[in-house]
Order: sequence, then structure tokens, then C-alpha cells
Amino acid sequence: MLAGAALTGAAPAAAVPGAGTDIAPGVIYEEFDVPAAKGVTHAHLLTVDMRDPRVRLDLLYPGAVAARAPVSRMADTAGAVAGVNGDFFDISETQHPGVEATGATVGPAIAHGLVLKAAVPDGQRFGPVPPPGTTTKDVFGVGADRRARLDRLRLDGSVSTPGGRLPLGGLNQYALPTDSVGAFTARWGGVSRVRATCGTDTDRAAPCSTDTYEVTVRHDRVVAASGRPGSGPIAADTTVLVGREAGAQWLRKLSKGERVTVRHRLVAFASGIPYRFALGGYPVLRAGQPLPGLDRGTSAVRTAVGIADGGRRLLLFALDGAPAYRSGLTIAEVADEMRALGSVDAFSLDGGGSTELVAREPGAAAVSVRNHPSGGAERPVPDGIGVFSAP
Repeated sequence: MLAGAALTGAAPAAAVPGAGTDIAPGVIYEEFDVPAAKGVTHAHLLTVDMRDPRVRLDLLYPGAVAARAPVSRMADTAGAVAGVNGDFFDISETQHPGVEATGATVGPAIAHGLVLKAAVPDGQRFGPVPPPGTTTKDVFGVGADRRARLDRLRLDGSVSTPGGRLPLGGLNQYALPTDSVGAFTARWGGVSRVRATCGTDTDRAAPCSTDTYEVTVRHDRVVAASGRPGSGPIAADTTVLVGREAGAQWLRKLSKGERVTVRHRLVAFASGIPYRFALGGYPVLRAGQPLPGLDRGTSAVRTAVGIADGGRRLLLFALDGAPAYRSGLTIAEVADEMRALGSVDAFSLDGGGSTELVAREPGAAAVSVRNHPSGGAERPVPDGIGVFSAP
């Protein structure tokens, strides 16, 4: 049941910032009003102390890249004490009639130290227009050193055959660069791979490519091929290569039984520290300063994460979607508010009907939804940030 469901969509009572509740060791929940240009809105905040060895963050996801579930279900399944929704995602394919929406996220994703996916081309992004200079490769993550940071993760991969080598253009992505070959693994799930060949690097709504090809590789050998991307679960020992345009032409040269080696990893731009977890979105605050060009005109319900104390303290921030507060904040106001709360860096996540913050009541066995989702109920989403705390 949604927390506050008895309020029938009413706004929660105002609270004083700093008057929080300890929901688990190293994790504090609080809520408070935020004055904004279009009226007062209401915020929900989780403060996470990563200096406490009992506390950790990780990615919440439904077990596959191309899948969605409510944040509360993902949190309870994983044993998290709290969490928020995550990255923007492929929510609708009305521009490509007959093509299945994948539900997969825009940016890179790492869970439990394992790479799940890479970023789609910038022009294939879902969500609001981000600040100038940002990219779909931008991530918020926590490294093996237990410090949170903002970074960028690029795909480094290749497809090698006896006849040559080709750079890998994508990994478990709902959109591949034009003229490229992308790899799909068991972590993708069973959703159709057709969407990966639709749109272009600069136009998400462009038609699907008519020049496609798919090759199935098992134990480093070609075992099957098709002129159209397929669907269905992919076995753990199998990689499906999907090509479009020049990439499709390259794949057509492969023969059944031919040896193919697929290699891939995500490489960090700023840090040499391996990431325990990471997810996409876009930065709004760096080194205590809002990014230039942040939108100051469009107010909405928002979700964001802030970094303080050298990456050892995190602020998970979600606005309430109750009717009295639905005007929300502009993204520039989000940056200002995250700085006022003590963040040095901050990162915007998906908002609107996706915005959700969950947390356990002290002593409870399951989380409850602390904000009112603006759609009236939890929206299934592909990932989120999970907060874990051992007793």
C-alpha cells in the first residue's frame, strides 16, 4: 500500500529539514516543503552515510535490462531498506508503429560490479533536453573504494573473426549507432531486438532501418543467422550480434561454424576505480556550481541524487506528486536545492510519473512509498538506486 494512501492524494504535512527519522544504520529519512517559482512543493530526502561500513548502494533492477518493475518491488526483492527510481528509459514507441518498446534505460548500467549495458547515442535519448555538454554516457556511481562520484562510461569492445575485426557499437541497448554492430547477452532479457535498429544517431523518430542482419554466436562459433532482429531469451553461453547498414553488411560475410570472439567492457573517463554500481541520467551540479544552461522555465516532479563529503555522504531527493505540490521544480531549482542541502555534485534522474522514494518504517519488513506518485500509482521502471544497511 502506498504510504499516505488514506490521504486520497492529499499533500503530506510540512516538516522541518533536519528533523529526520533513522530508518536503518547510516540512513535517515525526512520530508519538508520547498519554496519554488511556481509555488511550494514538497520533498522527500534520504541521507546515506557511506562512512558507516554497514551501508552500501547498488542498482535495483528486475533481473533484465529490458524489463520494468515498481521500485518498491525491486527494493523488497533485493532486501534494500530504501531507494529511488533511476534512469530515463524507452517508455513508448508511438513513432515506430508495430515496434515493441523495450523499457530499457538510456545510459550505462552496472549492478553488483557487473556490466549490464552501455549508453545509446545522444540523439536517441528519452527525457527532457539535458544541459549543454552532457551526454548519455554520464553516470552516477559508487566505486570499489565506496566513494560516490559522477563520471562517464564509454563502451570499449570488438567483434573479431578470421577475416577481420570490427569495433562494437553497442551492448544491450535499445538503440544502436547507425552502421554498427551491437551485442545482446542473457542480461538483455527476452524483449524484441528490432528497436535497436530504429532511429538514427541524431533523430530518435527516424524510421527503422531496412538493412539489418542478426548472427547468433555460441561458444565463439556462429550457429545461426537471420535477416531481421529476433526476440526471446538469450542463453548464458550465447551472444546475439545485431547489425544495421554497414554493420549488417559486415555480419552477412560470416558463415555458420566460423569463429567469432566478442569482447566488451565499460571504461571510465575520470576515474581508474572500478565501479560497484552505476546508472545514467545527467549532471546538474559540479564542484558546487550549477551547470551552465540549466532550464529555468519548465517545472516538474523530479528525482535527483547529490554527493557530499568527498563521496561519502549521499542525498537521494524526490519530489511529491500530490496535486497540491505537482508544479514541482525546474531543473535549475533542483540544482540550487541540492546545493542548499549540502551537495557538491548532483545528478538528475527520471521524473514525472517515474519519481518515487521508498523506505522502510523502523522495524518493518518491507518498504513503503513515501511520496505520492504523480500518476496516482507506482510506475514500473527499469532501474533505481537501492540503499542497503546491515543491522
